Amino acid sequence: MNIHEFINGISGGAFDAQLRRLYGSSPRAILRHKTRYISAAEHFSRLYPERAEICVFSAPGRSEIGGNHTDHQHGCVLAAAVDLDVIAIVAFHDEKVIRLKSEGYPEDIVELDDLSVQDDETGSSTALIRGIAAGFAKLGVEVGGFDAYTSSEVLSGSGLSSSAAFEVLVGTIIDRHYNDGNAGAVEIAKIGKFAENTYFGKASGLMDQTVSSVGGFVFIDFADPAQPVIRPVQFDFERAGYSLCITDTKGSHADLTED
Repeated sequence: MNIHEFINGISGGAFDAQLRRLYGSSPRAILRHKTRYISAAEHFSRLYPERAEICVFSAPGRSEIGGNHTDHQHGCVLAAAVDLDVIAIVAFHDEKVIRLKSEGYPEDIVELDDLSVQDDETGSSTALIRGIAAGFAKLGVEVGGFDAYTSSEVLSGSGLSSSAAFEVLVGTIIDRHYNDGNAGAVEIAKIGKFAENTYFGKASGLMDQTVSSVGGFVFIDFADPAQPVIRPVQFDFERAGYSLCITDTKGSHADLTED
C-alpha cells in the first residue's frame, strides 16, 4: 500500500479492527497505537524517501506461564504472546541488501551476497538479520532486499524475548514476500533459533521464537525439538478473574549470555 494511504487509513479508522485484534478494545490503547504506527511510518518516510509502497508487520513478545528453560531439557511449557510487540514499516526492492533501522539504534546493513557468519557481528542485530537470511537461503529461498524501520515495545533484556520477537519479525517479512508464506510459524521460529545460536552467539532454546511466531496462549512439548507439539490453550484469564501483569524493573539479563 502507499505510505500516505496507510497514514490516512490509520488516522481515519480503516485499520481499527486489526489494532483491536493485536492490542485489545480499549479506546485509549487503540489511540496510542495509532499514534505509534503513524510515527513509525513518518520515520520510515524520512529515512527512505524514495520508497512509497510499504507493507506493515508485527511480532509479539512472550511470557512463560509455566515452565522456564524447560525447552532446553526437551520438556513442556505453557506460554503466551503478549500485546507488547515490535512493528516494522517495510519496502521491498531488488538491491540485494537489507537496511533496517530500529528506533533508538544505528541502522543495520546486510549485504545478501555474503551470508556467512561474521565474527565481528556476534551479539548484534545485524548478526540476527544475516542469520535469518542464511536460514531461508538454506531452504532454497532466494532472499531479496528491503528497507525497514522498526519500533519495539518489547523491552530489551526484559525477559519478554525481544530478540525472538525481532527474529520472528524479520523471518516473517522474508517468508511473506520472498517465500509466499510457505515456511510458516514453526519453521520461522526454527530459523530464528538458528540465527540466534549460530550467528548471534547465544544458546537459546526454541520456546521464545515459537510462542512469538505461533501467537496466542499455547502448550508446547519439546520432547522432539525438531518437531515440537503445539496445542492452543482456550482459557479466558479475565473471565476467571486473573490478569497477567508485566512490571518494568529497569533491569536487564543482556549480560547473562555466557551463563
